[in-house]
Amino acid sequence: MDFEAFYQGSAQRLMRFAYGLTGDLAEAQDFTQEAYARAWQRWRKVQRYDNPEAWLRLVVTRLATDRWRWIGVRRASPPPSAEPVPPPDEELMTLVAALKQLPLEQRRALALHYLFDQSVADIAAETGTNVNTVKSWLARGRANLATVLGGRSHVG
Repeated sequence: MDFEAFYQGSAQRLMRFAYGLTGDLAEAQDFTQEAYARAWQRWRKVQRYDNPEAWLRLVVTRLATDRWRWIGVRRASPPPSAEPVPPPDEELMTLVAALKQLPLEQRRALALHYLFDQSVADIAAETGTNVNTVKSWLARGRANLATVLGGRSHVG
């Protein structure tokens, strides 16, 4: 028997078995696919078994068992402890809120220039615009930011 005929004759049954075993359609499809991939790799040997389909069911059972063990281990181990992260400082929150009020081009230019230390020429190249447009975005962005912040802060 060739592999294709074996697959055609047994795939639906194996899928039902995997679904009955797992209760999850996606897992059943994954396990069925993996079992057939393993059978195909070893087809010369598997085709000589008395019942190659039983071998496939054994593979699916082992895949499901491994999955259950993995889930059990994950549930048994405590989640990694994360260091507490301090809340953002009030000035940063104010600045972010003010930036959100600016047009996107100005916001992007300010972020690239001040947070990523990009030159005007680099920003122009990245955004596909000319240098004068970037200079305009930066100037207008600084002015608008100063207005939104009410003169409480300035970007230098």
